[in-house]
Amino acid sequence: MSHFVPESISLSAKLDLVQSLWTPHRIARFDGHQMLLARLRGDFVWHQHDGHDEVFLPLSGSLIVEFEGAEGDTVTEVRVGPGEVLVVPAGTRHRPRTADGSEVTVMLIDPLDVQHTGGVRDELTVDEFPEI
Repeated sequence: MSHFVPESISLSAKLDLVQSLWTPHRIARFDGHQMLLARLRGDFVWHQHDGHDEVFLPLSGSLIVEFEGAEGDTVTEVRVGPGEVLVVPAGTRHRPRTADGSEVTVMLIDPLDVQHTGGVRDELTVDEFPEI
């Protein structure tokens, strides 16, 4: 049996290690899930995660998440900022983006086996999340 040594995680210190945009970095694992930190600027990829919900917790800046309508003909936007959380239900087509080209820092909570951009392949797709 291993001995657990409690240790807090400094989000600001970990964010200092994240330099690339749209590349989540893993800071913790728990119960088959992971906590990820990322820096975002601009528009991401339209995608969905069929097998699980996705959780966005902005730490700084204003994140906008666009949602595609059932017929793909309408888009609804939800703005979420520090002190707020947004849960995107499984199977919901969405696209995160930032307001006015500003940078957003965000914590994501996802299963360990999450595909970064769902089933979509794009130049922004990351296959493995760096652990910091």
